[in-house]
Amino acid sequence: MLQVLYIFIPMLVAILVPLLYKRMNNIHTGWFVLAVPVTLAVIYTTYIAQVSKGEVFTAELPWIPSLDISIISYLDGLSLLFSLLITGIGSLVVLYSIFYLDKHKEKLHNFYVYLLLFMSAMLGVVQSDHLITLYFFWELTSISSFLLIGYWYNRDASRFGALKSMMITVGGGLMMLGGFVLLYLMGGTYSIRELIVMAPNLVDQPLFTWSLVLLLLGAFTKSAQFPFYIWLPDAMEAPTPVSAYLHSATMVKAGIYLVARFTPIFAASELWVWLVTGVGILTLFWGSFFAVKQTDLKGILAFSTVSQLGLIMSLLGASAVAFHANGSVDTIKFAAFAAIFHLINHATFKGSLFMIAGIVDHETGTRDIRKLGGLMSIMPISFTVAAIGSLSMAGLPPFNGFLSKEMFLTAMLALQKFEFFGFETWGALFPIVAWIASIFTFIYSFYFVFRTFNGNYKPEQLTHKPHEAPIGMLISPILLAALVVTIFFIPNFIGNTFVKPAVQAIQPFLYDSPQAVDIHVSAWHGITPELLMTVGIIIVGVLLFVALPKWQGMYQRFPQALTLNNAYDKIMQGLDVGLNRISRRYMTGSMRHYLLYMFSGITIIVIGSLFVKDAFSISFQGASPINLYEIILIVVLLIGTAITILAKSRLTAIIGLGTVGYTVALFFVIFNAPDLALTQLVIETISVALFLLAFYHLPKLGKREERMRFQLNRAIVSIAVGVMVTLVALSAHSQKLIPSIAKYYEETVYSLAGGGNIVNVILVDYRGFDTLFEITVLGIAGMAILAMIKLRMNRKENTHENK
Repeated sequence: MLQVLYIFIPMLVAILVPLLYKRMNNIHTGWFVLAVPVTLAVIYTTYIAQVSKGEVFTAELPWIPSLDISIISYLDGLSLLFSLLITGIGSLVVLYSIFYLDKHKEKLHNFYVYLLLFMSAMLGVVQSDHLITLYFFWELTSISSFLLIGYWYNRDASRFGALKSMMITVGGGLMMLGGFVLLYLMGGTYSIRELIVMAPNLVDQPLFTWSLVLLLLGAFTKSAQFPFYIWLPDAMEAPTPVSAYLHSATMVKAGIYLVARFTPIFAASELWVWLVTGVGILTLFWGSFFAVKQTDLKGILAFSTVSQLGLIMSLLGASAVAFHANGSVDTIKFAAFAAIFHLINHATFKGSLFMIAGIVDHETGTRDIRKLGGLMSIMPISFTVAAIGSLSMAGLPPFNGFLSKEMFLTAMLALQKFEFFGFETWGALFPIVAWIASIFTFIYSFYFVFRTFNGNYKPEQLTHKPHEAPIGMLISPILLAALVVTIFFIPNFIGNTFVKPAVQAIQPFLYDSPQAVDIHVSAWHGITPELLMTVGIIIVGVLLFVALPKWQGMYQRFPQALTLNNAYDKIMQGLDVGLNRISRRYMTGSMRHYLLYMFSGITIIVIGSLFVKDAFSISFQGASPINLYEIILIVVLLIGTAITILAKSRLTAIIGLGTVGYTVALFFVIFNAPDLALTQLVIETISVALFLLAFYHLPKLGKREERMRFQLNRAIVSIAVGVMVTLVALSAHSQKLIPSIAKYYEETVYSLAGGGNIVNVILVDYRGFDTLFEITVLGIAGMAILAMIKLRMNRKENTHENK
């Protein structure tokens, strides 16, 4: 139970943040919030020793037992690694935000509430073993990230970026939910662990492919894979702490986590291998190629994030090949290890780079790389951190990015060696595309750091006089940069402690324990194809970077009309215009029109259901005989209804309405329901009296009345509603598609509800909430009427006083 509660600690603390912000406004709210991720990070570190040996920790908190929905925290190597990233990087981001966000100018209570809500949501995503709760937390990350991206809501770009990210990620999340439902229909369970066990039996089921595609749509949208990456660059309008947290280490990694977690279920599918690997490598190339086009520092980092996420995704796709590799698994076993290792490395160097971009913006007043330059001597510490992060991202030693990049090239080279799924032919493209993308990765890494800190100093284009950031703002990026270097020298400690347990969770069909993952990381393997590819990347990358001014202009030749962003804008504009036109057609302000639409829809659905379910049948077998006095009462009922509708005076209409009510009461008497008859008589008497009292104060009906024209569509709908009600009544009497609930009431009305009158018990006990809500609605309506009467009386008094 306690393990589950850890997930909700940030959310619970978020409730207190506004109080702290209000009562202790002399202290930056971030100092109070910082304790949350730090405490959680310490707690999760206590699990490392046991999880690295292959142990798993589970805890369950029932949520909706009637629907078999529980919040199940499942800590294995994969979920623990992500939990440590969420809380560890979260601690550094909160510390950074304390110095980045001014406590006097910013609405810090909003910021930290959103941040803590997001932290809980991410912990829920990576620890959930239940499909429905995973989806719940998944969409909660979309909502909280929407609030964080739109934190500066007074800016048009922030609102646009927030809406764009939510539209794409929430849409993908709905697709993912569909995949979850199909998995449940195939496996009969919501548990991911149980589905993994029965994975071999799921592959041949007809819903398997649909489930696979829908789940990947959710993963690709969240992790900014091609073509859904377009939301990520616009999300850079968020404050830099948000970008450093969401878009380097957490939210964008949620899709990576999803693919990793479900690889044991879908790895047997050829479609899974090709989609994950193919989309990943395409995203890697696309992001790296267009990162060089950007002129905004965070824009460069956004496209570089897209690129790096594609790299990790392609490695996860390649890791699924090991399911089919049989004896050749040694050549591809690096893929899953490289994916997780690079995921850790990316969080360190990209988090530090985002923070440096925020520092440059904070100290110079701009992120436009065309206005920057020559800051190396002015901001030496920031330059050092930026250089470490950029060189690691470029894949150079002695930085951690070099190690995982080499393993990536090894995995891509290995793909072309498999003689299945077409890899023996098309597989040759993967190392080629990977090599070209790595060249552009090298270029944008150098582009980011050297165009910002090297070159000519341009003080006239800066809004602030630049200087080194305060030490408080530098602590977090310095710590991350230190990890970048440290991991290079102790890769196997990181591998044995964090990477291998995660790999074993991704490939349980290959390894039965973390110790079975026999991979040793080394910076030197001799003269290998990977090393030669790296040398080629450096040579070509340096040449292209030096000649960048000569060929960077080619990006301007791409027609804007053919971009994915333009396609998104056109679709949204078209939907906006089209839906507004539809709304204006039916939102006329006329109650008659609205009733017409509702009755038409209800009639079509109900009558259509009768035919589809073959419930349209009429049988008078077992019906009671109709007596003469019942026919007379029916005639009186019809006459009273006609008088109510056609009467030209209110008194006549009230008499007709009363006739209808009292006639219904007589029917209850005939059908041996005296309690209902008494209730009907009381209600009808009170209603008639109230109507008479109210109408007494109203003016008489005018002699001249506006005659309504006959309209065929209204007549058709009216007749259709009458026919629908008649058919439903006759069909309900003639046959039973499902067993009647009446017998259940008869058996339990006394034993469970303790009542003798079945009608009263149904209204008070079985439908107690329904009755309560009806009373509540009537009470609210009564209060509204009273308020309107008092308002009118006050107006009259004011008018009288003015006179």
